[in-house]
Amino acid sequence: MGLDPFSSAFDLIKTGLDKIFPDADTELKGKLDAAAAEISNTFQLQLQQIEVNKVEAASGNAFTSSWRPCVGWICACSLAYSAILEPILRFAAMVIFDYKGNFPVINEDITMQILFGMLGIGAMRSFDKYHGNAKK
Repeated sequence: MGLDPFSSAFDLIKTGLDKIFPDADTELKGKLDAAAAEISNTFQLQLQQIEVNKVEAASGNAFTSSWRPCVGWICACSLAYSAILEPILRFAAMVIFDYKGNFPVINEDITMQILFGMLGIGAMRSFDKYHGNAKK
């Protein structure tokens, strides 16, 4: 800041204008830096979760290492109930016992999302094994 009154007044006006009309480039750069930091943080958290998953999968403890097959069986059983067992039982109950009530309903949206995700991961694993890229 200069000692003469003109440069002091100019600096004061410039500071006031910067507060009223901030520089768009500086504001955009700040937003971009914040977004980059958030993406980097999310990426680091995902890498840490992958390491935890590796340790869990390598564990000899059945409770820890076999939860993936358990989820697969739950999805398969709920799909079998929803697509095969429930319609047959409903038909039999209507014909034999003249039952008009409702049977328990399973939320198939969540079940199918999990099942298709697991099938996709299994397909990717099979693809890697077929091409010899699978790790032990």
